[in-house]
Amino acid sequence: MAEEVLHITGGKPLHGEVTVQGAKNSALPLMAATILCDGVTTLENVPRLTDVCAACRILNRVGCTAKLHEHTVTADGSDVHSAEIPDSDMRKMRSSIMFLGPLLGRMGACTLTMPGGCELGPRPIDLHLDAMRRMGTQISEENGRIVCRASVLSGAHIPLSYPSVGVTENVLMAAVCAKGETILTGAAREPEIVDLAAFLNCCGAKIQGAGESVIRIQGVKTLHGCHYRVMPDRIAAMTWLCAGASAGGTICVHDARPSELEACLAALEMTGCRIGRCSERIFLDAGAVLKPIRYLRTLPYPAFPTDAQAILMAVLCRAKGTSLLEETIFESRYKHVGELLRMGAEIRVSGKTAVIYGGTPLYSSEVEAMDLRGGAALAVAALQSEGTTTIRGLQHLDRGYENFAEAFHSLGADAKRVSFS
Repeated sequence: MAEEVLHITGGKPLHGEVTVQGAKNSALPLMAATILCDGVTTLENVPRLTDVCAACRILNRVGCTAKLHEHTVTADGSDVHSAEIPDSDMRKMRSSIMFLGPLLGRMGACTLTMPGGCELGPRPIDLHLDAMRRMGTQISEENGRIVCRASVLSGAHIPLSYPSVGVTENVLMAAVCAKGETILTGAAREPEIVDLAAFLNCCGAKIQGAGESVIRIQGVKTLHGCHYRVMPDRIAAMTWLCAGASAGGTICVHDARPSELEACLAALEMTGCRIGRCSERIFLDAGAVLKPIRYLRTLPYPAFPTDAQAILMAVLCRAKGTSLLEETIFESRYKHVGELLRMGAEIRVSGKTAVIYGGTPLYSSEVEAMDLRGGAALAVAALQSEGTTTIRGLQHLDRGYENFAEAFHSLGADAKRVSFS
């Protein structure tokens, strides 16, 4: 079987423009939510990713006929007839747990196994199951499968001990057709939550407070299909901005929402990059020398996102001086560090903290992406390296970025994806 690798030749500033794809982390829950809709739903601006294809397979398994054409998904939920997600499908995507809420909301049942995806440390689904129990779901384990049944889903007060994006999404999707009102406190506030709520409301749901820590959902009898456009991908936007910062030069990122990226833009400004904000465009001028960041830690939105930590770390390898990052969300978010060390980076990791001794020139090497954002970090680091870096493990990049090499190329980078036996 042929293997594909990404060749990136660094050492030159970037000058170009790139358009941000639709948000993976919004498109996937929106696709799952089409299970709740009686009729046809059309989603535009859907990125062509392996995770999107996996979500289409799951939708078709349960009877929600889904098709992906170009950047549009059409899903017909008129004949949803199954509430079981096979283990083979669960293992292919980390966010497969998001089908729990809509299947319970539509079928009153859901059978699934533990989700797969990037290995970022333990991802217990206890919070998901506890929320469903509060709404009247009986949960048991049978032959390694998690079996969830609810004769009637009822509204409930659901307090979250942690603002989990996935749990917030599952509660929204389970509660929209539940009997009575659900009040979710401690909810995640990410823009993707706002996008999901807006979509569900477009389908006939009654949700108030999305984007705040308290969300109220008044159950309705049924939802109908609608036409909806997926929001732009803020982490992809940050990736292209970090590419410009790493390589130097000036770039423009189109179809980005500066208001949703303030923590990321503030971090780049700390390094000395000049940022211009204009409607749905962001301009970056990296300048000749970057400054280190004394301390930055990942936290739930609106703070600095864990998904951008690895990518920013690659930028900080260029900043002359010592930077300190603290990862508070996932336990295994530093897998990319070993590969950056192969490129000549000076980084020390102790528990949740990474210290980056920047300013040492990186050199080309052969490295491997260990997860989605770690792979992006290696590509960003390659732009500041002399010579050509070869990146393997592109299946991780394909989970979250559409045409990664082409996006780099549009910014003026020397990037090429090649296949060999």
